[in-house]
Amino acid sequence: MKIGITVGDPAGIGPEIAEKAAHDPLVLEACEPVLYGTPVDPSIVPGRISARAGQAAYDAIVRAVEDALHDRIAAIATAPINKEAFAAAGIPWRGHTELLAHLTGAPRIAMLFHADVLRVVLATVHIPLADVPRLLTQARMRETIELTAAELPRFGFPAPRLAVAGLNPHAGEHGLMGLEDDAVLRPAIEECRARGIAVEGPLPADTVFVRAMRGEFDAVIACYHDQGLIPVKLAAFGRAVNVTLGLPIVRTSVDHGTAFDIAGRGVADSSSLVHAVLLAARLAAARA
Repeated sequence: MKIGITVGDPAGIGPEIAEKAAHDPLVLEACEPVLYGTPVDPSIVPGRISARAGQAAYDAIVRAVEDALHDRIAAIATAPINKEAFAAAGIPWRGHTELLAHLTGAPRIAMLFHADVLRVVLATVHIPLADVPRLLTQARMRETIELTAAELPRFGFPAPRLAVAGLNPHAGEHGLMGLEDDAVLRPAIEECRARGIAVEGPLPADTVFVRAMRGEFDAVIACYHDQGLIPVKLAAFGRAVNVTLGLPIVRTSVDHGTAFDIAGRGVADSSSLVHAVLLAARLAAARA
């Protein structure tokens, strides 16, 4: 099967790790990698944000998605893009997740970080922390729980056990440390439980990830970006894979950024992208 690998921002480490991953023996055993990049542009300097680099990354993603939608490739694994470069190019989406939802017309999506030791889904993604309480609605949490429960069987969890991390310290301590956990999260969780979904919470975020790593839960739903990504990167940085749930195509990605500080030096580690390609191949085979 053919798995597309987009090279990401050409000023970052994306082209390097994409080339390494495409020649990795494990990848070649699992699939036929197809690289999506752009011709070399001398104006794009390694480690420097530019509109041309942002546009090049965007164009490669669009081509790969088009091929995936028309079954010319079985899945997509993406190298990292740079959000500032996207903005400089006038591209309105902040990251892959939002752009892929637009390109595929997916009505409900969520970001899953998948590793053998821990799986984390984000209820909100690339928004300022100050906006999280306003945007973390009961409907949004309910939809995230439902989508996670529907998608996890693809990853080997036929009856997933979910936990929701509380927004506030101690999950609000019954209103002493914030009202959102009882007023917003708990009703969404209870509604999902009434529909037969095995979900618990809101649970204190300082212990729920440990409980998941010990096998009590198959995935944790985090309220905001850093709440979920800090534990999964501590537990499995370089081995975790970013998966977009809810798309009509299979898309995986790395668990890191463009690493402009080492771009062009030939020292970037491709292990996360290798894991992303292998998981993409596994998910595509299961779907087929």
